[in-house]
Amino acid sequence: MPPAVRARAWCRVDLAGGTLDIWPLGILHPGAATVNLAIDVAVEVTVETSEDNDFVVVPDDSSAVRAETASRLAQHPDGALVGTVLHALRVPPVRVTLASDSPRGGGLGASSAMAVALVAAVEEHLGRPASSPEQRVALARDLEAQLMELPTGVQDHWPGLLGGALVLRHGAGGTTVEQPEVDLEALGRCLVVAYTGVSHFSAGQNWQVVRRRLDGEEEAYKLFAGIAGVASRAAEALAEGDLERLGRLVGDEWLLRRRLADGVSVPAIDQLLTAARGAGAWGGKACGAGGGGCVAVLCPPERRDEVAAAVEAAGGRLLAATPAAGPLLVERF
Repeated sequence: MPPAVRARAWCRVDLAGGTLDIWPLGILHPGAATVNLAIDVAVEVTVETSEDNDFVVVPDDSSAVRAETASRLAQHPDGALVGTVLHALRVPPVRVTLASDSPRGGGLGASSAMAVALVAAVEEHLGRPASSPEQRVALARDLEAQLMELPTGVQDHWPGLLGGALVLRHGAGGTTVEQPEVDLEALGRCLVVAYTGVSHFSAGQNWQVVRRRLDGEEEAYKLFAGIAGVASRAAEALAEGDLERLGRLVGDEWLLRRRLADGVSVPAIDQLLTAARGAGAWGGKACGAGGGGCVAVLCPPERRDEVAAAVEAAGGRLLAATPAAGPLLVERF
């Protein structure tokens, strides 16, 4: 019997330059980068041999979904991502159990982290050679785009695979990944992450802003150029360990991002970020595409308790989200 396998991957907060990872936006703005951070809000995927020759998915907090084939599994809302991956990898009947610490629609990249974890778990379960991180990212990105019929990027996948703080450089020929030496404990003492209570759909929101840029709208061009410039400076601040500058740049990025399309910012986001600034935060932004989900805030470490309390009082649900240093973990049991 093939072994039962569990894979654990991290979610992320994006600090600057999100959306630029969706091709071809990054190469339209030379020097564009995406800066993000893996956090110990984890997803887990468990793969076992199916006992009854059906494909079975047990989603987090939902009833099991069964199908005779992986392609049929992909037609069910709660089995779509798993079925799509299993079909593409030609996996025999298995039972897949999913668990996530992220709120549903939290904007923390949980579905993409789940996708790369599933690929890794399936390879180990079936005894196949482990594909490279680049191969896992490309496969997960393309299958998610196929599933949603919308363009997707790569910034959600890399933190789940590598952990730590990352700078993704978008250039002709592909994205390069840098892992600057960062004091993650110090960064964690400055970080507050909270859920707004409003779920969001990132792919649809992203498509609105991508289309505006590709249509050549002048305002979209200027906003993305501004975001690319802020992200480049944020990468420098991160590498230099200048957390105050980084926090202020995170806030600057949000001032540009919230203008990309109607609905990127919503009252729940504004309330939490206003409360955080009032309590002394350097800056903050919505995670992912906005429209709800989580916010990430950077603040002086001595003000963190006050900022967290203010965010919670404004309606946010605080997450125990400290930086996560380790890479994706795969284990047999």
